[in-house]
Amino acid sequence: MAILLAGAGPADAQQSFIERFTSHNAAMSKIQPAFITPIVGADPRLLQYARASFSKEYTATGTETVNYGNARGGGIISGDRFEFDFVPPPYIQHNSTATDGFGDTSALVKYRIASGDAQHGNFAVAAMLSHSFATGSAENGARTDVYSPTLAGGYAFFHRFDALASLGGTMPTGKIAAQGRTIVSNALLQMHAARQVWFEVEDNATFYFAGSHDGQMQNFILPGAFYVVRNRDWKPTHPFFIIDSGMQIATSGFHTYNHNLISEMRLLF
Repeated sequence: MAILLAGAGPADAQQSFIERFTSHNAAMSKIQPAFITPIVGADPRLLQYARASFSKEYTATGTETVNYGNARGGGIISGDRFEFDFVPPPYIQHNSTATDGFGDTSALVKYRIASGDAQHGNFAVAAMLSHSFATGSAENGARTDVYSPTLAGGYAFFHRFDALASLGGTMPTGKIAAQGRTIVSNALLQMHAARQVWFEVEDNATFYFAGSHDGQMQNFILPGAFYVVRNRDWKPTHPFFIIDSGMQIATSGFHTYNHNLISEMRLLF
């Protein structure tokens, strides 16, 4: 996956495999805006990362459910158009009569349609396709494989603010009457408050078709915060960490869970 970008010179060719591999994020920063990946919503940029996530939510009956992994994983960049992600199965602890176990494994491919840095529009648009494999144990995953197409875009303005939005859905490969389909939309505003601190407010909505929730819609507001951890001698080609946390709070009458606290640590390399 260590593919040199167009225009690479002799100095780039002399770099080691590791140096070329870890320079992908720095190279992409020249053709992408300086967003920060939302906690829930999709990121229209290409990134090379590893992401450890943990969530604790309460079901409609008040039962606490803990998700170790939270459908997050890692991604690598190929060239300047593609990102490939792998998401290992999360472990779900129900704290009820439901059986604890692992959820589904999934993979994602992202295609950068168009983007520009601060001197070239400060925007990004990308298309994504995720495939979730029905590997979950007991009732901790889908009954069949699921495809999830998504279109995402974002725009940075006033040097400190970003607006991002995405629209997608879930399409199970079978048992539609039991599982149903969904349309998922996310819209958010981010603020770069200080050199290492970001804040965001997300709106996450899911519309249900067929299945047990047919005709229902649930909506959440998520306030979140991010802290970027870098060494004093950090350079764009160096890896760095991001620590973030946020809570989904239901704003719709119907919701399958509420007060979902999400905490994460990310490594960008």
